[in-house]
Formats: sequence, C-alpha cells, structure tokens
Amino acid sequence: MTVATKIAALSQTERAKRAAKVAAEFADRVDSEARFPREGMDALKAERLMGIMIRPELGGEGATLTEVADICAILGQACAATAMTYAMHQIQIASLSGYAAGSAWHEAFLKKVCDEQLLIGSATSEAGIGGNLRNSLCAIEVEGGTARLTKDATVISYGADSDAIMVTSRRHADAAHSDQVATIFLKDQYTLEQTSVWDTLGMRGTCSDGYIFKGEAPEEQILPRPFAEIAAQSMLAVSHLLWGSLWYGIAADAVARAQSFVKTAARKSPGQVPPGALRLAEASSLLQLVKANVVAGLKQFEACKGDGDALNAMSFSVAMNNVKIGTSQTILTIINHCMLICGIAGYKNGTPYSLGRHLRDAHSAQLMISNDRILGNTSTMLLVNKQDTSLLG
Repeated sequence: MTVATKIAALSQTERAKRAAKVAAEFADRVDSEARFPREGMDALKAERLMGIMIRPELGGEGATLTEVADICAILGQACAATAMTYAMHQIQIASLSGYAAGSAWHEAFLKKVCDEQLLIGSATSEAGIGGNLRNSLCAIEVEGGTARLTKDATVISYGADSDAIMVTSRRHADAAHSDQVATIFLKDQYTLEQTSVWDTLGMRGTCSDGYIFKGEAPEEQILPRPFAEIAAQSMLAVSHLLWGSLWYGIAADAVARAQSFVKTAARKSPGQVPPGALRLAEASSLLQLVKANVVAGLKQFEACKGDGDALNAMSFSVAMNNVKIGTSQTILTIINHCMLICGIAGYKNGTPYSLGRHLRDAHSAQLMISNDRILGNTSTMLLVNKQDTSLLG
C-alpha cells in the first residue's frame, strides 16, 4: 500500500484535523510576519486534500462542496490564512471540475493537481474595475494557437506561491467588459511584476500582493465555457459558502476560547456564576445561527448542482448572497462578545484567550466582495423576485 493510499484511507475530517493542528502551531507567526502559511498548506498537501473535489477517475475523491466546507471550518478554527488559501484554491477547482469537462487539457491538468497536489491562485481583480469580477479591462490575444495576456491585477492572493493561476479577461480586444473568459496559466507560463504589498489589518498570511501579470500559453488552456456562466452558477456561490464556512470556524474558535475562560473563572469561584457566562450563552446562540445559515446554503447548493435553471434563478442568487451577508456581519458580533468575556486576556497577544487575530481576520469578511455591492445586487433582484418563505426549501 502506497503512502498516498494509506492517507486516503483516513477520513477527510481526520486528515483535515491533522493539518489544522500544524497550521494552528504557526498561525500567530504567519499573522505577525505577514507570510504565506507554508506549514499549514504543506500539511494539507501531505494529507492529499488539495484535489479531493475532483472526480475519482482523474485522481480525486469526488468530495462534495459540503465536505470541503467542513474542512474550511476546521482550518478556520486553527489559522484563517491557511483556511482562506485552501478555500480560494477549492473555488478554482470547483470552476474547473464543473465547467471544463470534456476539455482534454483541463482534465489532464486536474489529474496533475491530484498527482502533485498543486495550488491554484486566482486573478479576477483589476486596476480600473476593482473587485468587480464580472468585468475585465484586459483582453486575451490569440494568434496562431497561442494565447497572450497582460493584466494589472490589484491583488492575486498567494500569487507568488501558486503553482498555477486562473486569470479572467475579456474574450478578445473588441469584446464587451462583461464578455469574459478564464484561462489557466502554469507557473512557467507567466511572470509577476509586483506593484503593491499586502500590508493589512487581518488575513495577512494570504499575501494578496498586486502584480502586473504577463502570461503566454497554448490556446487550449482557455476554459471552454463563458466566465459569466462559471461565475453565476459556481464561483460566486462556492465563494460565499466556503468563505462562510471558514468565517464560522474563526468565530467557533473565539467562542471556544471564551468558554474556556468562563470555565476557568467558575473553577476559581465555586458556586458563583462567572460574569461572562450569560454573554457566552448569547455568543453560542449567534454561532448556531451562523452555522445554520451556512448549512442551509450548502444544502440548497447541493440540491441545485447540475441544474442550470436552478443555479441561474434569482432566488438562488439571493439565498447565496444572504449567506455571505449574514455570516460576515454576525461573526464580528460573536467575536466582540468573546472579547468582552475574556477582557484584557482576550485583548492581549500571547495568552490562551487572545482574540486580536480573530477579530482582525473577521473584519475582512464584509470586504471580500463588498457587502454594499452584494446588497445592491440583492435589492435589485428583490424588486422582481418573490421572497422564498418555505421551510421545506
């Protein structure tokens, strides 16, 4: 039995917990040094978790999005940077697996991801359009079977550490800004000229520096389906659900630290209810709301998967948007409750109850695809779409 076979024999949850243990050990250093979470990502690769969503005939395990989301939640409790890097990678995997089927090059690439445990980055943001992934200024040029692209990417998460990058662009120089394609470029097919440094409040280890991306690759590496279809039916929903899962993980770890603090206080004063106990109960209730929000979204996504009409429905988009809005807003309230429970011990760095990293990382949640942008889109849809009020889904 090979090492890979032995590892695959363990459950995905067991493997994720082993990787999370490694990631947790280095989480504070990753944050303080604003460096790539190499140890956590190497552990995920060693556990062969990078390609689990890819179908078995290509070397994957055919994992569901719900199973991947659970891994993101586990990682979120250990190191948010590791969790976000893993989630962003899986967002690209979902797009490739579902929207490049039948393309010989892309299927061979997916097999390579499984065999070599490659990490895929994403370049959707661009100078001039900001974080609006559904518009591009740059255009891919195809000549003689070769595709060439230059993109002023304001951020490319973990770009310097990616083994390949999926880049969006206009289909050709005369195409509308929304007429986009996505192209996979391998590491030896592009150069990155750094234009900005990722020096941020939180999520510091994602190393989302800005770059001038210049790539050249065979035309066959352009995904066969329009990016509009990929974004509407996969990328946006998968992003909201996996991000929501890891944000839940951050909040869950904060609640665990607050609970530990309250238990310690209770042991010191037997027979007395610690001051933070009621606030802990409230934080626990809010955490359950976040979990229910994410779980309901995952259930709806799994039910709609493969059904283009269902995935394109306004009701589906509204539901996925609401997962993102609700989760990103509520985790801040939860972690703030936990900070009040733990007091100075939570405010200080280097204690078992430290929550500064959690709170700073959580503040990114409302900005990753701006909540204002999402609320604007949702409000437009609600002008013509009836709100779903059924508990049966």
